[in-house]
Amino acid sequence: MTTSGTAPAPTYSADEKQTLHASLDRHRDAVLWKLEGLDDEQLRRPMTPTGTNLLGLVKHLAAVEYGWFVETFGGRAEPLWFDPYDDMRTTPEETTEQIIAFYGRARAAADVVITELPPATQGRPAWRDITVSLRWTLVHMVEETARHAGHMDILRELIDGTTGDHPPRRGTTG
Repeated sequence: MTTSGTAPAPTYSADEKQTLHASLDRHRDAVLWKLEGLDDEQLRRPMTPTGTNLLGLVKHLAAVEYGWFVETFGGRAEPLWFDPYDDMRTTPEETTEQIIAFYGRARAAADVVITELPPATQGRPAWRDITVSLRWTLVHMVEETARHAGHMDILRELIDGTTGDHPPRRGTTG
C-alpha cells in the first residue's frame, strides 16, 4: 500500500504486461488507501440502498482476484468461508483484519500468476463456459478494480469528505 503521501510512479515505457500489472497495482493501492483512518463502523456502514460498504467491496475484490487469476489459470484459491455470489456483504463474525488480509493473500496469489505466465496464456473460469487469455484477464481486472475503487471513492467522500485515488502530498489539500 502506498503510504508515502504520493501516488505510485506510472510505468510509461514498460511492456504490455508490466503496464497492465502496474495499472492494476495502482488501483489496488487506491482500494486499500480508501480504508485508512476509518473505524470498523465506518468501514462496514451501508452507504447505498443495496447495502454497499467499503469493507464489502474489498472482500468482493479479493474473491474475484482469486477467481479470475488463480482459478482460471489452473491454480487453487484458498477456500472461501462465504457464498461467492454474496461476497459484497460482511458479517459481524468477519473481522476487518481478516478481510484485509484475505485481499492481501488474493493479490499475492494473483501476482504469482501474472508474473509467471505470458499474456497469451489461455485459461477457463469454472463458472463460465469461455476461454480467456491472461491479457484479457488483466484488462478485465484493471476495469473491475478501477470501477470498485471509484465506488469506494464516493463512499469515502460520503463518510468523511476524503476524495482522490491516492493520499494528498504532504502540505497540500488534494
